[in-house]
Amino acid sequence: MYDRDALISIVREKALRFGDFTLASGKKASYYLDCRCVALDSAGIKLVADGMIATWGDQWPDAVGGMAVGAVPITAGILSSVGGDPEKGALRGFFVRKEAKEYGAGKQIEGPVNPGDKVMIVEDVVTTGGSSIKAIKQCEEFGLEVMGITAIIDRLSGGAEAFADAGYELKTLLTVRDFGIEP
Repeated sequence: MYDRDALISIVREKALRFGDFTLASGKKASYYLDCRCVALDSAGIKLVADGMIATWGDQWPDAVGGMAVGAVPITAGILSSVGGDPEKGALRGFFVRKEAKEYGAGKQIEGPVNPGDKVMIVEDVVTTGGSSIKAIKQCEEFGLEVMGITAIIDRLSGGAEAFADAGYELKTLLTVRDFGIEP
């Protein structure tokens, strides 16, 4: 069962830092949310996985994944949390490389997914949505059907609007307002 207050507490303790930071989007910020510290913590990933699964309701995907590296521990946590639940059915994971490998099979999407699969994109922190939009484009080029995006935290900096403009819904467990931060 998802405990939102416990997630807020663990994010505040392990991920939220104040100072001068440059984000992946290139924007400057006075705070940083390093949610890898939550997703790579046993208690944190359990809260994240259970929360994300709860947001999906009856919209159950065939697979879950997103852009490497941030989506990898979240994907693994969700797969572990589901653990072959007969009510949910089989759930598979994948991740999207920033660039296709130049060796082996040369894949950009890794994991047991097939064209036509319905997938949910997972993300740790959404700012502008740029990373997930890149992942979505790669998934669609591969033939996957993207159902939506689920993130741990929305910085409320335009990501939800960018997804909506592209025809996707963003669901988040938390926003920066949960930490008293106004965008």
